[in-house]
Amino acid sequence: MSRSLTVPGAVELATVDRGGFVESRHSGVAVVLSPDGTIRASFGDGEAALLPRSSLKPLQAVGMLTAGVELEGERLGLATASHTGTDRHVGVVRAILEQAGLTEDALGCPAARASDPETRDRQIRDLDPAAPVRMNCSGKHAGMLLTCVTNDWDTAGYLDLDHPLQRHLRDTIERLTGEKVQASVVDGCGAPIHAVTLSGLARGIHRMGTASERSPFALHRHAAAVVRAVRENPWTIAGPDQPDTLIAERLGVFAKLGAEGVQVAVAPDGTTVALKMLDGGQRAAPIVALTLLQTAGALSAADVTLVANDLHLDIRGGSEIVGRIRPTVGVS
Repeated sequence: MSRSLTVPGAVELATVDRGGFVESRHSGVAVVLSPDGTIRASFGDGEAALLPRSSLKPLQAVGMLTAGVELEGERLGLATASHTGTDRHVGVVRAILEQAGLTEDALGCPAARASDPETRDRQIRDLDPAAPVRMNCSGKHAGMLLTCVTNDWDTAGYLDLDHPLQRHLRDTIERLTGEKVQASVVDGCGAPIHAVTLSGLARGIHRMGTASERSPFALHRHAAAVVRAVRENPWTIAGPDQPDTLIAERLGVFAKLGAEGVQVAVAPDGTTVALKMLDGGQRAAPIVALTLLQTAGALSAADVTLVANDLHLDIRGGSEIVGRIRPTVGVS
């Protein structure tokens, strides 16, 4: 039986100070891998199972490619994304559906309004209803549907755990993480999500970040293609002012958040971080990941500052800045 993350298995990763008083503490677990894939540092129980949520999307995108899907550039980036529902994102999702010969009605994800503030405000003003294509996982779902069409698999049941698509994606996840899935449940978007260890998740993301498109192995070529698609089109992975997009476009770091406080990141040199906030909070996860990459020598302090100023880390009292979200871990 799988062992899930517990309070005793977590350590403090960040604090929130207000006027010099520590108001909150974020505990969790983190694993740092060196460029060669060995464990550089581990904080807390990295062998406990967790649900990576959307941090698993890059591995699922690799599975789509190994199943024969033809996706590249912006379309591959959207298949990997947790996007904010802008018109630009939606246009690419619709293009993937058109490539599959399907309409938006085929999407099995819930209806939503854009999370991008400007787009959402316009939708509300225009009485534009919520729609599945605006949901942050619609790119992944469109990619899954295209995979089904490519392989002559039934599209109606593509979210069923025993569907050929989902069995193939699960196999890809196990190949990349190097371990068996420990549990399979339903993600927020309605698709299956699989529990793996944090160290396994780190291995999978590391293998993607260090893969070569010239590899003799198709799995590695496809993994490298996913990473390149996001690095070349960072707007696809999230959206304007979003951490994953900022990190990719300014630092060339492949980063992917997951709901409930999960974050993975691979620096250009292959140094990899995977972490999970025990309380499920996301606000400290990106800066903790970047700090761990910095202290491991993969990023400079100036690099981190280049992004940190736009991660909304300041704590306000009225109109004044009175504190900050601060990482409390590092690699010695």
